[in-house]
Amino acid sequence: MAKREALRELQARLAKRLQAAQSEGMAVSWLAVRTGGHNYLLPLGQSGEIVPLSKPQAVPYARDWFKGVLNIRGHLVGVVELARFVATSGVALSSPSASTAAPVGEVCVVTLNAQLEVNCALQVDSLAGLRGADDFASSSAASADAPGYFGPCHIDKEGQRWQELNLRALAKLPTFLSIGA
Repeated sequence: MAKREALRELQARLAKRLQAAQSEGMAVSWLAVRTGGHNYLLPLGQSGEIVPLSKPQAVPYARDWFKGVLNIRGHLVGVVELARFVATSGVALSSPSASTAAPVGEVCVVTLNAQLEVNCALQVDSLAGLRGADDFASSSAASADAPGYFGPCHIDKEGQRWQELNLRALAKLPTFLSIGA
């Protein structure tokens, strides 16, 4: 119960910060998440709702990164474990650092925006707040061998690497849409 209350408080703080950013003209562009020991940036315009992870209903003969389906406000949503999907995509990321390890009990799912027309949610280890371009010291384009859903890589002022994900490109990827093992 305390986990749900903590997640609700975080969602309320994020909503207030987003509302303040829009009214003050601040450039808030991403929802920052941590999973599998790596940092990711999900574009706000492509992200949807954040909900605590409850036990998904398993789907037989599905790939190991597809955790099952959840009922979120009356809609069946497929749950993809983001860290495992990225790992099976053959992406060579730098080794995870201890500072990005997720605290136990913060696992949640972030739904994809309804405009992407995919009933899907990404399972992440923890939320790290909202980020804008001014939160980063430098940025570089995705490497040539990176998957098409990888956007630029950003380095924050503390030296942590944040990989931007293009959820629109991810939602159109045939391997993402093919959950059968």
